[in-house]
Amino acid sequence: MTFKAFYFAALLLLPVRLCAQSATPSKNSPAQALHGHHHDHSHNEAGLSVAPAYSLEDKNWGVGIHLHYIRKIAHSRFGTGIGYERLFGAHGHHTVGLLASYQPTNRLSLVVSPGLGFETEQPGHTHFALHFEAAYELEVRQVGLGPVLEIGYDPEGIHISLGIHLGLGF
Repeated sequence: MTFKAFYFAALLLLPVRLCAQSATPSKNSPAQALHGHHHDHSHNEAGLSVAPAYSLEDKNWGVGIHLHYIRKIAHSRFGTGIGYERLFGAHGHHTVGLLASYQPTNRLSLVVSPGLGFETEQPGHTHFALHFEAAYELEVRQVGLGPVLEIGYDPEGIHISLGIHLGLGF
């Protein structure tokens, strides 16, 4: 990944991180007591994100679907798992990767996923791909729903998605 792509990803994720942290109620607040805490009690999450995706190189819009499974590491805020992304449009591709997640708060989840990309036009050709995700979830029982910002990188270009994330804790 080029320095330009890394710098761009960092600039996009930092404000999301700071805003979400400042908006999260303390553990003893009434607002915290009204919501479930599936990330505090569940060790697994199956997630789905759907979002329009914009390619910076092609300057075209597509639609992205991202699926993942995350398993928490013991009773920490860290997790590992696997993910799959399908991007439909002019720069269509599939990406499969291992992922690492970190939850700085009960509602904010940050994910990085290195993996392999497969271009739709060249199914036999694989290349390195990198996926970043920041999701902010409002929780009701074991289900989290909220906005997600995703950034994908591969040698063909960078795409950015802002959409909806649905997570099921179990």
